[in-house]
Amino acid sequence: MIATSLRRWLLRRETPQVQAVDFQGELYQVGQACVARQGPEDAAQSVIVMPGFVENFLYFTAYYQDPALQLIMLTSADYHVPVNRPRYRKAEWVAPLRSRPGTIAYDAEVLNQALEHLATGHQVRVHGHSRGGAVILEAARQRPELFSRVEVILEAPVLPQGKPFREVPRAARWFLPFYLFAWQQQPISPSNRHLFGPLDDPRKRELVSALPFNPRHGKTFVDNILDLADWMERTPTAIYQHLQRGAILVPEKDRILQAEAMRRSADQAENLQIIQIPDCSHLITQDRPDCIPPLAET
Repeated sequence: MIATSLRRWLLRRETPQVQAVDFQGELYQVGQACVARQGPEDAAQSVIVMPGFVENFLYFTAYYQDPALQLIMLTSADYHVPVNRPRYRKAEWVAPLRSRPGTIAYDAEVLNQALEHLATGHQVRVHGHSRGGAVILEAARQRPELFSRVEVILEAPVLPQGKPFREVPRAARWFLPFYLFAWQQQPISPSNRHLFGPLDDPRKRELVSALPFNPRHGKTFVDNILDLADWMERTPTAIYQHLQRGAILVPEKDRILQAEAMRRSADQAENLQIIQIPDCSHLITQDRPDCIPPLAET
């Protein structure tokens, strides 16, 4: 009884925010998610970035820092927005969302609204890391016409028929809120540091240390994990048909997702290039940014 009550409290408890930056740009609330845009509206190139599970969009900002670029950054449903004193604009294009918060399908709807209404560049790239890769695939399944001219970068992605590096046993899923609370007490520990690759870079270390604090509530953390497992199992590889060009980046030393299962799934994507990256962790943008295909010259 005590454990059940404590679990219920951990699911509802609001996580303190530990990472935020000053932001010059626009913020839009879309359901329980957020879309940020910075850079010129008349930019030749637009990039939309979708972070992974327990990540925020600061994962991408050091890589996409060209001021001439229009950068559109998504925050998953019920995650902290990594912005100091956020102020949101109202927009007529924001539409109600049909899917359940905490799911890949929900964030995919948000991505499609951003792609349809905010990406004004002649060239558009959509770059997703880990769970963000699944969000892109789901968004393309929902609105394939929006992706007819889009280049996608699926970085160490959650893919249909993919697998985690280590399965969470069903019996252990009840304890996930307790795991999150314990992780928050020591974000980088001897038991998990091998998951993230080298941690010598201060910025990467800061990003990794913030991971367990990015979801606002324990329930969202649990919902994300359960939905991820369900999406990988139930989604057919036929979903790739909705992507026309781009690349799937597979790190060979991934300790979050099974690299071999990722590659087998990626082999079914006829329109996408597969880039295998040796000696690289799950966090490719941080460890091997040189392996990300450059934006095409305008």
